Amino acid sequence: MKSTDLISIHDLARDEVLEILDLALEVKADPGSYRDALPQKTLAMIFEKPSLRTRVSFEAGMTQLGGHAINLAPADVSMGKRESVSDIARTLSGMADGIMARTFSHEAIIELARHATIPVINGLSDHLHPCQALADFLTVREIFGRSKGIRLAYVGDGNNVAHSLMYASARLGAHISIATPASHAPDAGVVERARKDAAETGASVTVGQDVAQAVSGADVVYTDTWASMGQEAEHDERVKIFRSFQVDSAVMNRAAKGAVFMHCLPAHRGEEVTEEVFESKASVVFQQAANRLHAQKAVLILLMGGGHSGPRGRRDR
Repeated sequence: MKSTDLISIHDLARDEVLEILDLALEVKADPGSYRDALPQKTLAMIFEKPSLRTRVSFEAGMTQLGGHAINLAPADVSMGKRESVSDIARTLSGMADGIMARTFSHEAIIELARHATIPVINGLSDHLHPCQALADFLTVREIFGRSKGIRLAYVGDGNNVAHSLMYASARLGAHISIATPASHAPDAGVVERARKDAAETGASVTVGQDVAQAVSGADVVYTDTWASMGQEAEHDERVKIFRSFQVDSAVMNRAAKGAVFMHCLPAHRGEEVTEEVFESKASVVFQQAANRLHAQKAVLILLMGGGHSGPRGRRDR
């Protein structure tokens, strides 16, 4: 892997995305072989937002790889307020072996990477969520045996998760159809860049407002909460706007036979997804959540471990 940070999947070459997914499958299948992959290595974890899956998966992942993670809460860091982002990056570079940050501002992630001399991982920003998309496509690979040619439908808010899913789909040759209210469409620049990437892999990126059209024939139906962290004050208004974008049984019935339901969690049952769909046999949300651990362990090894050796041949050409 040539990249020194994970800020956006768009920054990675297709082979780098495949390398992460290949290694994640290896680590999941044989975790004992990687228990000393990062001996004595330390990951500094910066959190501006509450976290369940991100914190536990990165902290557990570092422990399982023979390293250690330090949790830095908002009161410990206060990026850009108590101390500049550049100073934080340079300070941590002298004490840790990597930085994972979960922030509001995407620019803060970019600034950390610009000034740090150690790898920086985007654990989530308001613009992108690359670690989630990697776990999602790890799950897709496990279920369908491939990612190339898979049809993924995303229904709801054109947010950070939608953006990273577009980038990952484009890199991996999957077809993604997004249905959002016109007022909450994904970023136009992300759509344009994803379509350029898709042209290289035979993928397609479709964006519109028609839920039925987006999910027709889809292998994966995906949604996310309508009001993300920091948008709580908009909740009631968003519920009105997104009501017709709920994933229910009728929506799932338009998907392909054997389609699965995915959600990055936390879920608000009765809003973006019905209880019936969330708890159905088609739902793979907890397999998806668990795969955050394995996908991120692969990222940690590749960025902080100086490379790795292991089986090859699983790449989804």
